[in-house]
Amino acid sequence: MLDDFLIRAALAGIGLTLATGPLGAFVVWRRMAYFGDATSHAAILGVALAFGLGMPLYAGTLTVALAMALTVAALSGRGHAMDTVLGVLAHAALAFGLVTASFIPGLRVDLSAFLFGDILAVSRADLAVIWGGAGLVLALLLWRWQELLTATVNEELAQASGQDPGRARLILTLALAVTVAVAIKIVGALLIAALLIVPAAAARQITRSPETMALGATLVGAFSVAGGLTASLRLDTPAGPSIVAVAALVFTISLVLRRRG
Repeated sequence: MLDDFLIRAALAGIGLTLATGPLGAFVVWRRMAYFGDATSHAAILGVALAFGLGMPLYAGTLTVALAMALTVAALSGRGHAMDTVLGVLAHAALAFGLVTASFIPGLRVDLSAFLFGDILAVSRADLAVIWGGAGLVLALLLWRWQELLTATVNEELAQASGQDPGRARLILTLALAVTVAVAIKIVGALLIAALLIVPAAAARQITRSPETMALGATLVGAFSVAGGLTASLRLDTPAGPSIVAVAALVFTISLVLRRRG
């Protein structure tokens, strides 16, 4: 069954949505879209370093994504002008990644796959990494769900309950870095944040509780994967952008349904 590249692509995309659904809900609730952009852009630098140093791709990507996520989390707690700082960090990391890649023979040609994704080229080994990483993120979020939710709603309330809001930020930081690392081959560095935000934003329009929103974001993400792959096959369009385009259409429909409701 796994010899069919479309089935592997669908399994990879659905596996990824297990992480992007609930994590995307927290990204929307906490207004962390900038966080996802900076971390995903930095992933290109991780790709270049992985190829240059002979490291496994996912290891290099995860290392740089985690370093960027921790840097952003540290700066966000110190009152810096975050929009400016994040803009500098995100674009600088992307620029350095592209410049570094230009010195590595053979990588420049393949770089578009890491910018926009190449889900149709997912291998069995990639599937194992994607499902393993997504499962780890999902388990981490479920384990600390109530703590994360309380810290998201009100950090003072979380502190009064004996919880540490800083730990909640660290958990989300780690989860985001792992998600970026496993998602880069599917939708690419430029579209990872969209896959986190758009399905969650669509689910937010038609759900009434945090749990149903997280579940709804996962289902919208899975539907977007299926719809995007179908569109890519029939219209000969890039698979990663097609997935995000379908998610955007679902978001638009959710807005219309909310207004009519």
